[in-house]
Amino acid sequence: MSGRTIARLFDSYDDAAQSVRDLEAAGFAHADISLVANNADNRVVEDGNAGGNEAGAGAEVGAVGGALAGGGAGVLAGLGLLAIPGVGPVVAAGWLAALAVGAAGGAAAGGLLGALLGAGISKEHAEVFAEGVRRGGALVTVRTSVERHDEASAILDKNAVDPVSRRAEYASSGWSAYNPDGSLITEADLDRERQTERL
Repeated sequence: MSGRTIARLFDSYDDAAQSVRDLEAAGFAHADISLVANNADNRVVEDGNAGGNEAGAGAEVGAVGGALAGGGAGVLAGLGLLAIPGVGPVVAAGWLAALAVGAAGGAAAGGLLGALLGAGISKEHAEVFAEGVRRGGALVTVRTSVERHDEASAILDKNAVDPVSRRAEYASSGWSAYNPDGSLITEADLDRERQTERL
């Protein structure tokens, strides 16, 4: 399929899960949809237990194979508990999650940020999406044809975070860029890095 990847950040797992359901109902293939949601404090899945959501019992950290593939029953039925470098504990399913943990042939060095960049998401948005998941959000991505791009965007735009506004919000607290080790990168840090690159 020639097309592109669309990604949207959501503040709640429920909004992200509804977007996944809406994409599936519109006929987007399970194999083209991914969800990665922060699971710190077991907010989505508790100790591998379904806890009232779609993740089945037995979903465990490291369940990369079948869980990440999305399965025939839908993306949400394939959720698994994972640890993504730089982000922490997540519930995830789909191709992007496989890239983020390096399960797809070692494709994405750099965890979630590397997977997003590799999928063609701009660095500015990819940094906000990775930081948003680290801070408790949920990310939905879909690979789509050019012909269905607008339809997929309209579905994902419902309740999604505006990445430009969210970047400005993060920046107001001193954040300038996503840092996989979790420490804050400020504008002064970026200026020093640019100076070093010029030498």
